[in-house]
Amino acid sequence: MAAAPSQPRRVRDSQAAHSTLVMAAYGQTAGSGVLKTCDLDRILEALKLLLSPGGSGSSSLQITKCDVLLATLKSNLSDLEDKFLKDPHWTKLKLLRDEIANKTEWPQNSVDVTWSFTSQTLLLLLCLKETMFRLAADFNPGKPNPRTPEAAPALSPDTLSISQQKTVQSVLQFVVTLGVCPYLMPGVGVPLRYKTEFGAVVQDLVRLDAAPSATRRLYTSCRVLLNVAQHASLGSLIFCHHFGDIAAGLCQLGFCPTKRKPQKPMEEVKVLNEEERALSRGALRDILDQVYQPLAVRELLILQGGPAQPCTDGKTQVGSLAPAWLRRLCGQLLSERLMRPSGVQAVVRGILEGAGAGAAGGSDAEVMAADWKKCDLIAKILASCPQQSLSPESYYKDICPQILDLFHLQDKLTARQFQRVATTTFITMSRERPQLAAKYLLQPVLAPLHRCLNTAEIPEHDMVPGTILVTEEELSTCIEDVFKVYVVGNEPLTVLVDSLLPVLGVLFSLYCFTKQRVSHIRSLCQEILLWILGKLERKKAVASLKGFAGLDKSVPSFHSLCQFRAATQGGIMITIQEAISSEEDEDEALYQKVSSEQCQVEHLGDLLFLCQECGLAGDFFIFCLQELTQVAAEDETELKTKLFSSKSLLELERHQSFLVEGQERKLLILQLMAVLCERVSEQIFTNITQVVDFVAATLQRACASLAHQAESTVESQTLSMSMGLVAVMLGGAVQLKSSDFAVLKQLLPLLEKVSNTYPDPVIQELAVDLRITIATHGAFPTKAVAVAAAQSTLNKRDSEGKIEEQQQTNYKRFTDVANSHLEQQQSNEKSNHQTGLKSNNTPLIPQEVNEPSTTTSQKSGSITIEELQEVLLSAYDPQIPTRAAALRTLSYWIEQREAKALEMQEKLLKIFLENLEHEDTFVYLSAIQGVVLLSDAYPEKILLGLLAQYDSSKDKHTPETRMKVGEVLMRIVRALGDMVSKYREPLIHTFLRGTRDPDSAHRASSLSNLGELCQRLDFLLGSMVHEITACLIAVAKTDREVQVRRAAIHVIVLLLRGLSQKATEVLRDVLKDLYHLLKHVVCLEPDDVAKVHAQLALEELDEIMRNFLFPPQKLEKKIVVLP
Repeated sequence: MAAAPSQPRRVRDSQAAHSTLVMAAYGQTAGSGVLKTCDLDRILEALKLLLSPGGSGSSSLQITKCDVLLATLKSNLSDLEDKFLKDPHWTKLKLLRDEIANKTEWPQNSVDVTWSFTSQTLLLLLCLKETMFRLAADFNPGKPNPRTPEAAPALSPDTLSISQQKTVQSVLQFVVTLGVCPYLMPGVGVPLRYKTEFGAVVQDLVRLDAAPSATRRLYTSCRVLLNVAQHASLGSLIFCHHFGDIAAGLCQLGFCPTKRKPQKPMEEVKVLNEEERALSRGALRDILDQVYQPLAVRELLILQGGPAQPCTDGKTQVGSLAPAWLRRLCGQLLSERLMRPSGVQAVVRGILEGAGAGAAGGSDAEVMAADWKKCDLIAKILASCPQQSLSPESYYKDICPQILDLFHLQDKLTARQFQRVATTTFITMSRERPQLAAKYLLQPVLAPLHRCLNTAEIPEHDMVPGTILVTEEELSTCIEDVFKVYVVGNEPLTVLVDSLLPVLGVLFSLYCFTKQRVSHIRSLCQEILLWILGKLERKKAVASLKGFAGLDKSVPSFHSLCQFRAATQGGIMITIQEAISSEEDEDEALYQKVSSEQCQVEHLGDLLFLCQECGLAGDFFIFCLQELTQVAAEDETELKTKLFSSKSLLELERHQSFLVEGQERKLLILQLMAVLCERVSEQIFTNITQVVDFVAATLQRACASLAHQAESTVESQTLSMSMGLVAVMLGGAVQLKSSDFAVLKQLLPLLEKVSNTYPDPVIQELAVDLRITIATHGAFPTKAVAVAAAQSTLNKRDSEGKIEEQQQTNYKRFTDVANSHLEQQQSNEKSNHQTGLKSNNTPLIPQEVNEPSTTTSQKSGSITIEELQEVLLSAYDPQIPTRAAALRTLSYWIEQREAKALEMQEKLLKIFLENLEHEDTFVYLSAIQGVVLLSDAYPEKILLGLLAQYDSSKDKHTPETRMKVGEVLMRIVRALGDMVSKYREPLIHTFLRGTRDPDSAHRASSLSNLGELCQRLDFLLGSMVHEITACLIAVAKTDREVQVRRAAIHVIVLLLRGLSQKATEVLRDVLKDLYHLLKHVVCLEPDDVAKVHAQLALEELDEIMRNFLFPPQKLEKKIVVLP
């Protein structure tokens, strides 16, 4: 006998639930000897006899002919009576059946064979229930044997085996099919003929005109089934599979209107009295309260039904629409389910599980998680206030906490479904009733962030230093919920945006804090900030960024008394700051404040780098430029301001405080500009308006500098660059429309002012020509505009400015280019093939100037001596772009193995090495690339010379040059791959000698290069591993510089990480020495960073040794093919 599967969620104990209805079914059965001695197996055998297929060769569930089914039912009833009369073993069961039958109140015999069969089956089910109750009451399991505690406890004698449960399930299916479904009204429940083919046969077989009446049969079947369900095991079998049919029967018995003329036999009035109807209504509410609530919701939804469904022939199905009274009743019962505790989860589970996703997720959970239509349906149901509720506010007050709980489910698959439903419901409620949603949904979600705003009033009892204002769990939950609602929901409703706007300062402070350490909510904060900045109006978004940067004190921000702290579980909490007690603490607090502000500006730059596509970064950059212009004007005003002795001390103090705040603001603007110029890319401007605003801000600053007589080289270059940008747009690089020229006309007054006041005649002439071109909408493009466009594209002005001689020599050169450019522009206007600002990345470079670059597109072997000589001369050009382009061209020729270029390898190497000493990044990186490509062609000649240069003293080469040579060497090592083993000894010896260099930076660089080289050599280290180990031990223990000691420990980390499981073979002779060194560093090293490196190395070593001593077990199945 196997234990019956428990159903703790779906069916509860209902022994005391239906006592009134059960007593109406039959009287109390007193304890008798019959009940005590009746055999459980005998009852199940009798049930099997009733279900036997008789003389037919197939199962009774598959019989399709009415006469065969009728004959089988009669035969089974006759066989059962014969068993009771002839078999002495069935005497006890017959006595029990007769005793129960005498106490019943329903007619058991009828002309209709189906009802006679159902009556006998119900009597046997009652016998089974009473016998199981008696056996359980008489069961005494006894004390467990302490000698065998592992033995399973004895099973209760009322436990059904798996086969017995199947028998009972088949019996219940027959009872429901023959005793419940045929007597349901049209539209109540699923029609029997649509369930199975067997159901259609039964529908035609039942005689509704025979006594008892249809309603009386339905009442009897439902109340006996509820009586049988008093036993937990039988109740689980009944409600798990037939709850919907029983609930449909009780709805019809208790709520169907009776004050109307009968239209069909099943609707005849002589049915139930009011007491029986009341008992049916009470039984319905009892079972709805007791069963698994999602099951109740699902069945009620099925009973409520939907619109009439068309048939395949285009007609409407008869009886598919539920009656009006049933729809109202189901709506009322569903609302009651929803208003119960955890009613929201019950409704959601009932709808989702009914669609195919199991309670624990199941295989269909991922499909359901993506079903937005079903989520919208549930959201509309939850957002609609039912009639039973007193008011929408009371409904939202009860329901909203349950909706928020849907965000916090632990099961992953189930959580995905419920979170989508919660997000959709959240948005639907916010759209339909924004005020109530803000009060009962948004305020609880954002409460932890509101608690630490600078505008919030912190209670006095929470002002104690160290008090936890927001716990780790609260903050993590808050950020996750905000992410799910705002970012995942992605509905920029006004109430959602306005609710999040006040706490953006706290979110940004939290984002900055997470950027300084590892945190799982960092990406969530970043996505929330990017979402809200993208959805806000541009003015509000820029205002929020001003608040982030500290330029606008009116924007709500993080409270000055609060601070973020790392929590014990790896999260973040918000606490009250400790009080400052000494001068040292004040200095430390000031340092922390300054460093925090600097970090915030840098993190703001990182955030703006991600906002370039939407144009927000460009607008904020222009705002900072405008503020920079105001700073210049304010400086001039402050210089002219004089303090009068007549001012009082209070006024002087206020004035000084005002000046200090102004200086802080100016420094902050300058810091912002520096960070933005460093972080943002050249694609920061996304439209013509931003470019015009940028140029206008630059022109205004230039005019302000001229007014203050403070012209500088940097401002002159900036002005030239901005005017060249306008010239590029007007010269044909951008397809300009009439609306764009309307925007460009904003520059006319500024250009006029520059043309009248700027001292440089070239800029004056360009300003005049730009005014003419803008005013005529490009109808009069002058040559100066085309020249400026070409110069701006090439970026010909270097950091020191362009001297007058270069202007004169290059003017003629660019005049020809301008002529050709104007002709090209006119042809482009005719053909209308101009491109947009953002999509056009091809600069308008004159062919004559860009000749070195164009040669790279030629085929191998097609270069001439003249072209090579010109590129070699360009490699020494003082202009940075020309020099870098020449170096890139030479590198390309070397990569393509151009014979004429490879013949001059020594000269090329000299050029590359000389350019390594250049300070510009673009130049020396191009030179590094050239040396690497040249060494790939001639490694033996190049590599040894580079090693000698790297090993030279700092008197011959600067430390920066030696570091660049080290970078070249490591790129060569990576390019050589396995061939690096040929040059193992010179490389290792050079880096080992570098660890004794007087320059600490060179020692650290040598150690870093040595670590990467050892990673690539693996087993090829050989005996050199002893020298390397001795060097690392000496440096880690004796070197005075912290940076060098860190590098030595980091070499060990790289070595162990690179070798991995091969470390036990490659380093087997020195592994113990390295272990002792790492323990020495962990215990005695004063530097914390070096300790961290050593701890990481020990962890790597521990993992390696564990895998070596305890290799993972692999279960492999080998298939051998025998000959």
